[in-house]
Amino acid sequence: MGKLDGRVAVVTGAGRGIGRAIAQAFAREGAKIVVSSRTNAELEAVVAAARAAGSDGRAVVADATDRRSARLGVQTAINDFGRIDILVNNAGGSIPGNHDPYSGDDETFEKNIAFNLTSAFWTSSEALPHMRSAGYGRIINIGSGAARHASSTVAYTTAKHALVGLTRSLAAATARDGITVNLMSPGWTNTSLVDWDRIARGRGVSVDEAQEGARADSLQHRILEPEELAPMAVLLASPDGGGITGQMINVDGGYRV
Repeated sequence: MGKLDGRVAVVTGAGRGIGRAIAQAFAREGAKIVVSSRTNAELEAVVAAARAAGSDGRAVVADATDRRSARLGVQTAINDFGRIDILVNNAGGSIPGNHDPYSGDDETFEKNIAFNLTSAFWTSSEALPHMRSAGYGRIINIGSGAARHASSTVAYTTAKHALVGLTRSLAAATARDGITVNLMSPGWTNTSLVDWDRIARGRGVSVDEAQEGARADSLQHRILEPEELAPMAVLLASPDGGGITGQMINVDGGYRV
């Protein structure tokens, strides 16, 4: 028996990287999954892997920065599987634009806030009534080292810091309804969102030097793989994680301790 048998999980930004690793781990533990992102081919591959593991899944093409589209994954879970037990708000990243605060680029700032923060509220607010009715719910927000340090752009760092506040506020509001809300923060992780060429150019160093700098940020002196975050996500999503709520949990190899 799997730790998530009979559960239905929605994972946003699940076509690749951390989201994909978590969705696949959930499926291996028996959960039916609904995965969303902007790229259908990647999502279908995740669903195929879930079915190969003996579970089931749905792929939903959705734009996390649009308040209606962002809710489609939760709505699909209810329509197709009749419930939602677990929500992983993984969608996020840095939307290109002018991130220089001296230039006053309001649009870039606002788009990044929507992508990394507001989208998590939209999906959570769609899922919470169903979780309360069931008396069981698990929301896992995916943060960043930028949730603790000023280690990225102003917009991204602001959004990830605020995601901590959203996590704690939702945890406080829902704790007596059988719902837990937590935040997992990775550090440097080997995903396609990390553009080593861009980072190297920005620092005036080689790619090898940029990666060595990232490893130096970690007590373990390494860059983690996405799959290393999945076991903690499974714990938080399962009944065994019922006593954990309102927490910021770092799975980062000791990032900037």
